[in-house]
Amino acid sequence: MTKKEKVNFVLETLNKIYPQVPIPLDHKDPYTLLIAVLLSAQSTDVRVNQITPILFEIADNPYDMVKLTVEEIRDIIRPVGLSPMKAKGIHGLSQILIDKYNGIVPADMEALETFPAVGHKTASVVMSQAFNIPAFPVDTHIHRTMYRWGFSDGKNVVQTEKDAKRLFPKDTWNMVHLQIIWYARQYSPARGWDLEKDIITKTIGRKSVIRDYLKNKKK
Repeated sequence: MTKKEKVNFVLETLNKIYPQVPIPLDHKDPYTLLIAVLLSAQSTDVRVNQITPILFEIADNPYDMVKLTVEEIRDIIRPVGLSPMKAKGIHGLSQILIDKYNGIVPADMEALETFPAVGHKTASVVMSQAFNIPAFPVDTHIHRTMYRWGFSDGKNVVQTEKDAKRLFPKDTWNMVHLQIIWYARQYSPARGWDLEKDIITKTIGRKSVIRDYLKNKKK
């Protein structure tokens, strides 16, 4: 199979399995999505979805959020981990939104990346999922599967994002990055991986990855 044929196989397979994909983090607008994505760093979507209703009941907009102290925010979000940094970031970006953007999250990647505790991946998720502007946020699941499929060399997420954007048509980015996340969790996890169930890797996967899997299975 050529690289293009492999990409088409991935797209066809993902569209069959996930004709519609839910956004993993619960939110109701760009602001609540931005906060939820920020909280999800080094945490799980399940944990974040347990905490955000508590936080958003008190403050679901920047004006209410800045009424809370950093310590009050930290007490609420403590279970998601990294709470001192995240609480400071949430309070700080909420103040910036009020001061510079009339409390509205800008649909601008560069602007989002200047906010405290907001990195490139968080900004990409917001651009893609809140504003439907093509972006390709790369998390650990996408990074892992792109390597397993031989689509990227796995050196870092920056390179993986470049490779993904080069290989997949731009009009598929917003859908396919979510499809890959769901697929990776369900069929191509880091632990407890069963190649027989992982139809994409089994069909087009990197030869060395498949070889190592089979070798380890025999042990």
